[in-house]
Amino acid sequence: MLHVIDAKYIDNYKISITFNDGYHFVADFEKVIKSDHRAIVKQLADLNVFKDFCLQAHTITWSNGVDFAPEFIKSLH
Repeated sequence: MLHVIDAKYIDNYKISITFNDGYHFVADFEKVIKSDHRAIVKQLADLNVFKDFCLQAHTITWSNGVDFAPEFIKSLH
């Protein structure tokens, strides 16, 4: 099962991600956030909200409750 084990904010909508399988890359969430029509995801367009995330339940979770499956995050590369 794929898990996010480390995540660090880089800049804009980019987060450095490390997975439990050793894979590491910088994920750019800009297109995801700007193309999603759900209001809760659109809140992440505010960089102050975007920066406010933590690791929870094996993925990144934002303070407003948004999270993405690790497999989806890995597909952003």
